[in-house]
Amino acid sequence: MAQTPQQYYSSAANYGSGQYVTLNDVVNNFMLMYVGYDKLIDNVDRYNVLFHAKRAVQELNYDAFKEIKVLETLVNDDLKVILPQHYVNYVRISYEQGGVLFKMSENKTVNWAKKYEQDENANYAYLFDIDGNLIEEQSELDRIRIEGTYGQYPYPGPWFGRWGWFYNDYWYFGYTFGGWYGADASNLNSNPTFVINKEDGVINFSSGLKGSTIVLEYITDGLESEDPSQIMIHKFAEEFVYAYIKWCMLNNRIGVQEYVVRRAKQDKSSLLRNAKIRLSNINPRRLLMALRGNDNWIK
Repeated sequence: MAQTPQQYYSSAANYGSGQYVTLNDVVNNFMLMYVGYDKLIDNVDRYNVLFHAKRAVQELNYDAFKEIKVLETLVNDDLKVILPQHYVNYVRISYEQGGVLFKMSENKTVNWAKKYEQDENANYAYLFDIDGNLIEEQSELDRIRIEGTYGQYPYPGPWFGRWGWFYNDYWYFGYTFGGWYGADASNLNSNPTFVINKEDGVINFSSGLKGSTIVLEYITDGLESEDPSQIMIHKFAEEFVYAYIKWCMLNNRIGVQEYVVRRAKQDKSSLLRNAKIRLSNINPRRLLMALRGNDNWIK
């Protein structure tokens, strides 16, 4: 139902809603316009359409939408941050210092590990609880990362200026001396690092970030709400959702000619490309502004 200008401007929840259509409306429109005895799809249940519509929303969020969620949170004492509920992948992770965001790089080397309790008197055999499960304890890697102090080696010598962890009167470095040659250039900076533990659903940070403010920019699957009337789809991608549902329906049916399925798949792919181009919002004026200074002489 269309909103009056008074209804639109009277509630902040309505701001910008004209860009979107709800998933509930998309499913209703598909049932009305694409299903019937004189249509290509003659009989289908609404819950089947809703299932494929949700899959279309996920595909759009993975590949086409540029809508990024931003979360600000604090790092706890274990140097961990729990991943958001509908997290799919991160775009950028930064830490705040004096109102400035410093981009952090992902540490490809492992700075966390699981450790199981072992019996020193039985050839270091693993120990189990009464239910037969392995008993976990804090690993040495985690202990150094959490309790150690991240900084530069201050003493003269070949290690001077190297970044590492000072823990229990010892220094620990990420590379052996001489290992910087041929090292990963993305990690050669003074900013703290992180690594994502997908199994436990947390982000592990390097030492020195306890209590710091972290800004996580990430994408989701677009299904934060279970209510179809609360799931929004950009109008530029609406036709793709219809084509995706139609292709899924025809592809899963028996007796449909192959050329019909192939044509539906081609329509779906072409409409996805159109949606990506429209959502990219490429403007010639913006490109001109970006390229205007390319011919300047560097003195």
